[in-house]
Amino acid sequence: MVTAVVTVFVQGLSRSTAAAIELLGNAFGGAELLDLQQQLFVQWHQWQDAAIDWSTLQLACRPIRQAFVATLQRVVELGYQRGERTPWAKTVRTCHKLLPVADGLWTFLEMEGIEPANNAAERALRQSVIQRKIRDLPSNSHSVQSASCAICRSRLLTVTTTLRQQGRDVWEFLEQAWIAHHRGGVMPSLQPDP
Repeated sequence: MVTAVVTVFVQGLSRSTAAAIELLGNAFGGAELLDLQQQLFVQWHQWQDAAIDWSTLQLACRPIRQAFVATLQRVVELGYQRGERTPWAKTVRTCHKLLPVADGLWTFLEMEGIEPANNAAERALRQSVIQRKIRDLPSNSHSVQSASCAICRSRLLTVTTTLRQQGRDVWEFLEQAWIAHHRGGVMPSLQPDP
């Protein structure tokens, strides 16, 4: 998860197809949603290029937003009608969870300065991906092979990426955390100072 001030990692034990299916569901096709995404970014890029103004962007995205919510509703209704018990049921449950918070996915149309893309997430993941590629070299044996190692790696990536994102010194934070842990002091916060 990536926000403006905090990034949280969850380390899996595998990058296999099974892990992707576990995350996305077995029948995830997303064709309709991908088409809506393309329509949205056409409008977004027109606004960024100053070809349309803010109110035109909002107006042009209204039917895309409505189609998105309608697609989520169709998936949920179809899944419940079928009494889904297949791996696709997980996708149905995800869509069901998204419906009540769907408006939050469109915040970028209500507040300028918020991006609709996941570029921030990609930037946050970059260091982890580089480390994984180095770790996966045949000569390297530092891969994550247990749940406790995955938790440790997730926490370290969460701390280091969040601090870099906030422009804070990682080593200073880790030193403060170590001192607080060993002396019974107050742990430093990942939340930025106001």
